[in-house]
Amino acid sequence: MTALVVGLARSGVALADYLVRTGVHVRVSDKKGEADLRDALAQLPAGVDVRLGGYDDSVLAGVDVVYASPGVPWDAILLNDARRAGIKVSSEIDLFLSLCPGTVIGITGTNGKTTTTALAGAVLAAGDRPVLVGGNIGDTVLDRLDEVTPRHWVVLELSSFQLESVERPRLHVGVILNITPDHLDRHGTFERYVDIKARAIEFAGADDFAVLNGRDKVVRELATRTRGHVVWFDEHRPLPPMPLPGRHNLDNALAAAAVGRIAGLSDEAIDRAIAAFKGVEHRLELVGEWHGVRWYNDSKATNPDAGQVALSSFPDQPVVLIAGGYGSGFELAAWVADVRRHVDAVVLMGASADLLANELAGHPKVVRANSLADAVELAAGLAGPGGVVLLSPAYKSFDMFKDFEDRGNQFKTLVHQRFEG
Repeated sequence: MTALVVGLARSGVALADYLVRTGVHVRVSDKKGEADLRDALAQLPAGVDVRLGGYDDSVLAGVDVVYASPGVPWDAILLNDARRAGIKVSSEIDLFLSLCPGTVIGITGTNGKTTTTALAGAVLAAGDRPVLVGGNIGDTVLDRLDEVTPRHWVVLELSSFQLESVERPRLHVGVILNITPDHLDRHGTFERYVDIKARAIEFAGADDFAVLNGRDKVVRELATRTRGHVVWFDEHRPLPPMPLPGRHNLDNALAAAAVGRIAGLSDEAIDRAIAAFKGVEHRLELVGEWHGVRWYNDSKATNPDAGQVALSSFPDQPVVLIAGGYGSGFELAAWVADVRRHVDAVVLMGASADLLANELAGHPKVVRANSLADAVELAAGLAGPGGVVLLSPAYKSFDMFKDFEDRGNQFKTLVHQRFEG
C-alpha cells in the first residue's frame, strides 16, 4: 500500500512516521522547497519518498490513499485530482479518530478552544481515568495512539480545518464554545464555516453529548442539528474565581466543568482543578511584571474577535496594546470601538499597520513599530506603574513570523532580555 502525505507540518511528519511503522510505503509532498523544510525533513523516517517544490501528475501515481495536513485547503487541486481518480482523501485526525479506542471529547469554537481543551484535560485528570490531550492544541495525537486504552479520556482541540477533514467525526462529547467569522479566506462563506463547526455534534448518537453555549446565538441554533443530549454550559452554577483574567475564561471554565460533570466528577473536584489551572502559553500568558507593569503574551489572538476578548480582560487598568499582522477581510468596527474604549496607547506593526492606523485615526496615542523588538521598546516607554502591556495582535502572524507561537516566543524573549539582561 502507498500513501501520499501532503504538507510537511507537524501532523504531516507524525503521519509519515506512523504509516511507516505500520508497514505502509509513504510518499510526502510539499509546495515548499528543501531550504524551508529542513527541520521537518530531518524528522522523517528512512525510506520515505520525498517530492518538494510543487506538484505534478506523477505525485499521485500508484497512490492508494492521500492524507492532507490541516494547512492544505480541503478543495486543493491535488486533493480534487485524487478524488476524481477514485483515491480516498483523509487526514491525520481522521485516521486517529477511526483507530482511537478511548472516549473522545472534541472541543471547537472560534475563540477559547485551546484554553478550554487544556482546562478540560486538567479537570478530567482529577478523576480516576487516564487522560490524553492533543489535536490543534499543538501536540499531534497519532504518534501517541499506542498509549491510548479504552479507559482513556481523549480531549482534542479541533479546528475548522480538522473538522472539515474527518469523514464522520463521531465524538462522545462535542463542545462548541462560540462561532464568529474566521478563516473565510479558506471556507468562503460564514455559513460554510458554521456548517463545519457543527460537524462536532452532527454525528452524535443518542448516548453522546453536545455541550453548547446558549449565549451565542449561532451556537444556540445548532442544537437542532444533533441527536446527542444537549448541555448548555452557560447555565451551570458559578465556579470559584478563575485564576486567569477575563470573562471569556469564566466561559471556558464553565464548558470544562460541564465536561467534568458528564464524566461523573464531583463539583468539588472540578473546582479544585480549575482553581489550580495555570493557563496556556500564548493565551493571555503573563510574561512577568517589571516596574509595576504587567506584560501579557496573547499572540494566539489571530483575529479581531480574539483581540476583543483580550481587551475586555483589563477593564480597570491602563493598557498599552501591541497589534497588527497578516490577514484581510476582517470586520474591524467592533475591535476598533473596543480599542478606543479600553486602550491608552497602541503600538502597530506588521502588514496591517497602515490599515489599522487609518481605522484608529483620532485615537490620542497611536505609534508605529518597524519590528517586534521596536514594538517592545515603544511599549515600555508608554506604560506606567499599574498598567498592562498586551501583545494581542488581532491578526495572523505570517507576515513576520513562522506562526503565532514563534511570534509569542520572540515577544517573551525580547521582554525578558529588556528587563533582565
